[in-house]
Amino acid sequence: MDTLRLDKFLWFARLAKTRAFAQEVAAAGHMRISGRVVDRAHALVRVGDVLSFPLHGRVRVIRIEALPARRGPAAQAQLCYIDLSS
Repeated sequence: MDTLRLDKFLWFARLAKTRAFAQEVAAAGHMRISGRVVDRAHALVRVGDVLSFPLHGRVRVIRIEALPARRGPAAQAQLCYIDLSS
């Protein structure tokens, strides 16, 4: 698996509590994948893509390091990305 839907990645990586919320975040039009504005939840992401988006009152910038196969424990989910906004 070399690509994954944006909403699934946000949910699997525990950046969104529900998949429906992940879809709302993606559809709001404030999400960027490697600098490209995205306004659809079914946009594909790959390892190495940089996501930037507003979430809970701040702008998050993350680089995707791995594509998870499922929504696992939080410790495992955090290994899928590096937070560049810190």
